[in-house]
Amino acid sequence: MFNIRGMRGFLTCPTGATCAAALTLLPAVLNVPSAAAAPADRTTTALSGSTQSLPLTPRTRERVLGQAPEQGAYSTDVRPFSLVGVIWDSPGAELHGQVQVRTRSAATGDWSGWQDVDPHNADHGADPGTAEASSGRVHGATAPLWVGDSNGVDVRVRTEAGPGPGPGVGRDLLPAGLRLELVDPGDEAPSEGPAADSPRTDTEADPAATVNAGLVSFAATEIPALSREDTERELRELNGAGAPLAKPYIGPRPRIVTRRGWGADESLREKGFVYTGKVKAAFVHHTASGNGYRCSEAPSVIRSIYRYHVVSMGWRDIGYNFLVDKCGTVYEGRAGGAAKAVRGAHTLGFNNNSMGVAVIGTFGSHKPPAAAVTGVAKLTAWKLGLFGANPKGKTYLKSGGGNLYPKGKNVRLNVISGHRDGYATDCPGAKLYAKLGSARTSSARLQGR
Repeated sequence: MFNIRGMRGFLTCPTGATCAAALTLLPAVLNVPSAAAAPADRTTTALSGSTQSLPLTPRTRERVLGQAPEQGAYSTDVRPFSLVGVIWDSPGAELHGQVQVRTRSAATGDWSGWQDVDPHNADHGADPGTAEASSGRVHGATAPLWVGDSNGVDVRVRTEAGPGPGPGVGRDLLPAGLRLELVDPGDEAPSEGPAADSPRTDTEADPAATVNAGLVSFAATEIPALSREDTERELRELNGAGAPLAKPYIGPRPRIVTRRGWGADESLREKGFVYTGKVKAAFVHHTASGNGYRCSEAPSVIRSIYRYHVVSMGWRDIGYNFLVDKCGTVYEGRAGGAAKAVRGAHTLGFNNNSMGVAVIGTFGSHKPPAAAVTGVAKLTAWKLGLFGANPKGKTYLKSGGGNLYPKGKNVRLNVISGHRDGYATDCPGAKLYAKLGSARTSSARLQGR
């Protein structure tokens, strides 16, 4: 995270010359909240939950090329929300600076201290050139931050201090169209469908549920855990009569909370599913949404991230294929079938033939709970085993384009890799990245290797 508290009011023109000679700049940033703006409402009616959008406005009189080095929004006239993020117009633009937010608790009326929001989220997303990336609906965005039940907000976005002829010279202008997104995950799960053992017609089928038909009954809220013996039997059934007779290397299937189980509003996402050929690798992420949630709140956090990815950022669905909370519970992510090779939007350049697993939390300086690492190991032992992949092995993936590898390059990667192995990013955080060796060993052991 970039810290620019030392900024003195000097900015850099595009030519590299100091702008102070041409502009009269105030010597200090004004920390006065901007006037409250009426939030644009993005409520959907199928289920509870909503997104409110507030435009950011200048919070200082300083200007370079007509733009202030700090923008913000302040409002106590908003409906309750639990997750925040900042988006902007162009998905190709980066926010070089610091984003901070404080919120007012709906329960106590007290304001929190300032919290950092990770400004770098460009490393997540669909591969360049895909229909999802080129839909015209995609925005640039920060990572989301879980703040709990809140009804007031104050956000400030400052340009980054960078090298230049004077102290605190701004490196870049802020991206255009900055908006604060306030996400309410809603209190209600989807209305109950027919009982899992009830007959149904095709018109009653929820496509996101029917793609798991080989694993679980329709409308189930979870895919139950299986012993290793039963998992091997299931694998042979999924592969059909022509399946090889050799004993497969596959871990016991972990319990997985389905999309219905965590309350996905299926009307939000784009219809249909997109698949890749196979799953050769798993990329481990952190959501960078903070660690201040209870495990019982994890479904609400996931609903919020889902809504942020789709409604605010313009993706077709939540980007991750699976999520794991701090207690080790595994959740189905992007729709298309938990056992299938669903193409996600998690590791820009390497979404093909891979899956993305996000541990809910921020793990740059905080150690991930052992239960979460174990959850990653259990999930990868099963899912990679479905496709014959060795968690302790290496594989080749062809880059779709990114900041580490050019498009078309075959890259040798660990079968269980961190996000930073495919893209220059801090994700999944230094502390979680350091645990991937342990996850590989545990995952392979669960497969019987």
